[in-house]
Amino acid sequence: MRCVGLARGASHSENLLAYLTTVLHDDKMLNSSPQQRDPLPCRVMRTRFLSMLGLALLTSTTTALADAPPEIPAADRPKTAICTDGKSHYVAVAPDERLIHALFYGDGKQWFRVPPEESGSLSGGHFLEPRFIAPTRNPNFRGLDMRVYSEVVFDKEKATCEVSCGDRKTVLQILPDAKASQLLATAKFVENPRQFVPYALARDDRGLYYYVDRGATPVSAKRFRLFTGPRGNLKLQQMTNVVNDSEGDVFSTKTGSLRLIIDRRESTWVEGEKPRPLKLVPVSQNLGLIYNELGVYAGQRQGTPCDDL
Repeated sequence: MRCVGLARGASHSENLLAYLTTVLHDDKMLNSSPQQRDPLPCRVMRTRFLSMLGLALLTSTTTALADAPPEIPAADRPKTAICTDGKSHYVAVAPDERLIHALFYGDGKQWFRVPPEESGSLSGGHFLEPRFIAPTRNPNFRGLDMRVYSEVVFDKEKATCEVSCGDRKTVLQILPDAKASQLLATAKFVENPRQFVPYALARDDRGLYYYVDRGATPVSAKRFRLFTGPRGNLKLQQMTNVVNDSEGDVFSTKTGSLRLIIDRRESTWVEGEKPRPLKLVPVSQNLGLIYNELGVYAGQRQGTPCDDL
């Protein structure tokens, strides 16, 4: 058997492919005499390759599991109600042990989970939707500003289903059980289209904003973006380096660096070695500003029923 060495500069996958190709095409491997079999260095090399293969398979499996979108368990599907506006917009209200309900939204073929309120202080029928403000709602319910939350209200006893997006309400029809079962039997569950969530917001004394968001999933949470500019016209900056640790954050671009220490409410923009102090703006109190006035998310779907209803 030929002894395959590691190629300098090649990736693990390239070396694995070279090794497996050699093994699959070497007809003498199984029929060779003991004297013909690979020497000790080759056996050591083979062991290293097999270890790499196992690690690669484990990593890919773990990543696949981490990336798998939430779906309605098979056991819960017979207990799931589906509401529709009759225009290919569907809301599935599934049972949930912790939140009472879990919401899914889709076109009847593809579905995704609507992100619930993270602390568990609200039922699963509520979801964050700062694009639609309900000014008369409680601004401090268990520490949450209910003005930026929308809701799906489903009442099985009354056979009613309604979506509220801010002050706008849309009455939906509940599908018969047989039709709901048919849709769920062929349902494909995908990732929520919302890709980024707010992370930090700062402003200088000239009215320029510095906004940072991050990936919306655990897998993408370390992916940051920086936008700067006046209200309504923030532009995405090309970052050259990102530092994110217990001591704070540094987001470096070709023109300057944004330094944040959120716990201490400190922020600075450094451009040409000249620091400019910034005022940190609380994200939770300014979600309406972020989603409706900065211009960062204009026209983008945010993965809730309010994208369409």
